[in-house]
Amino acid sequence: LSLMQGRPHLPTIALVNPKGGAGKTTVALVLGTALADRGASVTLVDADPNQPLTAWSKLGVVPAGLDVVTDVNEDTIIDTIEAAAVRSAFVIVDLEGTASVMVNYAISRANLALITLQGSQLDASQATRAIKLIRKVNRGFGARVDYALMFTRTSKAIRPRTFRHIESELQQHEIPVLATHLFEREAYKALFSVGGTLNTLTPKEASNLDAARANAASLVKDVIERLRHAAREAA
Repeated sequence: LSLMQGRPHLPTIALVNPKGGAGKTTVALVLGTALADRGASVTLVDADPNQPLTAWSKLGVVPAGLDVVTDVNEDTIIDTIEAAAVRSAFVIVDLEGTASVMVNYAISRANLALITLQGSQLDASQATRAIKLIRKVNRGFGARVDYALMFTRTSKAIRPRTFRHIESELQQHEIPVLATHLFEREAYKALFSVGGTLNTLTPKEASNLDAARANAASLVKDVIERLRHAAREAA
């Protein structure tokens, strides 16, 4: 999982979308716990005012090497991220679903911004707003934040016409999209109700665990590859 050798700060991933309900928190939790289950040190920065990651951390056993940091604001977010990036192999920042000074500050300290969206035209429009925001931050802060879109809550078996249209538009505009989708899975919802990780859930708590774990493993692989791409571009 080492991919930033020689850099003073290790990978920081910001989950971004001006719209709430786009799956940012679920991606942050699934990605963070999957990395921790593989032995990586991870800090989850809970910058959502509803503090869903903080609530998750109080439900059950948090994996060794995973920290959840809460109570951040626009005055502390930069220091929080930079401190976490020194001590953890991966920092994942779950941001509020709005455009704000704190969101801008967090993006400016990221190596990669993951823009989550569901397969709707409304979500696609908000994802476009997020791309514009990241480009603005890059110009305003002199940053070089890479970004990619990521579909959430999709069906592995069904690809509606609207979703296919959105995919086609993204390809035409050469917007980077992760190959892995975070599918609609009962296991991801169970994490927020019983705590733990996909590896600690039992069949009584959620069905199709093997499929959910395989989906999470694919997400880890895609994100690490995108971080390597960002590192090459920044070199």
